[in-house]
Amino acid sequence: MAAAAGGGGGAGSVAALWSEVNRCGQNGDFARALKSVNKILQISKDDVTALQCKVVCLIQNGNFKEALSVINTHTKVLTSDVIAFEKAYCEYRLNRIENALKTIQSASQQTDKLKELYGQVLYRLERYDDCLAAYRDLIRNSQDEYEEERKTNLSAVVAAQSTWEKVMPEDLGLREATYELCYNSACALIGQGKLNEAMKKLQKAEELCRQSLSEDSDQNVFDSKKKVKLTNAEGVEHKLSKKQLQAIEFNKALLAMYTNQADQCRKLSASLQSQSPEHLLPVLIQAAQLCREKQHSKAVGLLQDFADQHPASAAEIKLTMAQLKIAQGSVTKACMILRSIEELQHKPGMVSALVTMYSHEEDIDSAIEVFTQAIQWYQQFQPKSPVHLSLIREAANFKLKHGRKKEAISDLEELWKQNPKDVHTLAQLISAYSLVDPEKAKVLSKHLPSSDTMSLKVDVDALENSHGATYVRKKAGKLAGDSQQKEQGQGDVKKKKKKKKGKLPKNYDPKVTPDPERWLPMRERSYYRGRKKGKKKDQVGKGTQGSTTAGSSELDASRTASSPPTSPRPGSAAAVSATSNVIPPRHQKPAGAPATKKKQQQKKKKGAKGGW
Repeated sequence: MAAAAGGGGGAGSVAALWSEVNRCGQNGDFARALKSVNKILQISKDDVTALQCKVVCLIQNGNFKEALSVINTHTKVLTSDVIAFEKAYCEYRLNRIENALKTIQSASQQTDKLKELYGQVLYRLERYDDCLAAYRDLIRNSQDEYEEERKTNLSAVVAAQSTWEKVMPEDLGLREATYELCYNSACALIGQGKLNEAMKKLQKAEELCRQSLSEDSDQNVFDSKKKVKLTNAEGVEHKLSKKQLQAIEFNKALLAMYTNQADQCRKLSASLQSQSPEHLLPVLIQAAQLCREKQHSKAVGLLQDFADQHPASAAEIKLTMAQLKIAQGSVTKACMILRSIEELQHKPGMVSALVTMYSHEEDIDSAIEVFTQAIQWYQQFQPKSPVHLSLIREAANFKLKHGRKKEAISDLEELWKQNPKDVHTLAQLISAYSLVDPEKAKVLSKHLPSSDTMSLKVDVDALENSHGATYVRKKAGKLAGDSQQKEQGQGDVKKKKKKKKGKLPKNYDPKVTPDPERWLPMRERSYYRGRKKGKKKDQVGKGTQGSTTAGSSELDASRTASSPPTSPRPGSAAAVSATSNVIPPRHQKPAGAPATKKKQQQKKKKGAKGGW
């Protein structure tokens, strides 16, 4: 009886534990679920479902070794049919790729989960053809919510083939609606060398990524630092290729530089250089860090040493050195470095850069020498090529621009020989000879086409009435019409109609003569006498109660003037009578100001009288 009761209580506790496991699993709390599963296994240690749940909880918590140990310990209970996917996944995450492949292949039933993992294993083994076939089979024979992820993986396989195996990628017909698909497509284009198209794809991927991450507003350097820390998680190194891991290390060094961690940047870049001595990027990072520390000479010396040791990378290194020299203001030294790159001396881009820099330094002779050397190279290896003729023309234009007529004549003659029908070159040649040898210019002018052959059948009236000349004709007619109207005395009327009226003050009175001194500051006007301090104070206590000081203005000698102004002075009888009910505008003499002050004083007196 007691045993029966105990058994019933044990069954109830197990049911409660399973409820707890189910609830924690739905909430994603696998650590708490694992505790409940362990309690169940204490009651029934060979429970297949409990063991399988324990393996799943361990996988969700990232404990792949412990999960694999549980599987290997209970092989009699956890057979390959029951736990094949979990075992293969643990082996895959522990970078035991070959073991994972054997586990998948030995499973009696190939489920969709195993097929998905099989594709990942093949990708890790760089068996891209088999991987491509596996994902195609998955997409063809499955219909669920993971179709988009499968297409992304399929495009990643194609990109890997194009990048690493230099295989021409096939068009999968995938709609590039996500930034992952756009990014993979860009990687495939990079593998083909189509960099311009790849750049457009990357820009589209960046835009789509920004849209998908629009809720995250902390995308900055420090946010990148947090994301880089995620690459240090356990097992991440097993999911990435060697080149991807190397790229992550490069980014860590760059991030250390941008976050002003100089020692960490030097440490990481030195480690990268020791791992890959021939790689250029660690040296460039070190040079950039030195430049941030204002040690440009050390940076240039570091780059020069690397260029001497690795001639294959000398061109890229020297371009960087020239950029540093330009940043320091040493343009001439930068030109010397650029001209030392023999394989780039004849390139149009290099010629253009050198000519621009020498022109900035006003070293015209060196600029012409750059043109001459490039033209000689094309004359020897690619004569009469479009680039060759283009360089000759640019050299001639440059020499004409800087007054080197005689030197430009030889270039123009060469161009004219190549194309005798080129009238533009012939005209330039004649113009140059006219300043050096006028007789020669006359001889060459005979080669110009005659005016009869150059004349075109042009309808002058139609040309004048065309859209381009309509405005000119109307303007001329208008001017003629205006002159006639002015003679008849009607021009002023139309002028007033079209003239835009200026804004007038609100209280403008046309009867009042404007103050001629209205444009001057108040202190500079002839009638300004300054502020009268203590006026109110003087009025209080003088004279009988209710008396005013109206007579004081009559006794003020400063208010009289030998020559009266054009408008009445403030405070005079004429001013009061003319503007008794008018508040003058700002552009006029403030004639009504005293009257306003008197009203305010009267109001104050009334108030004071009532108080007494």
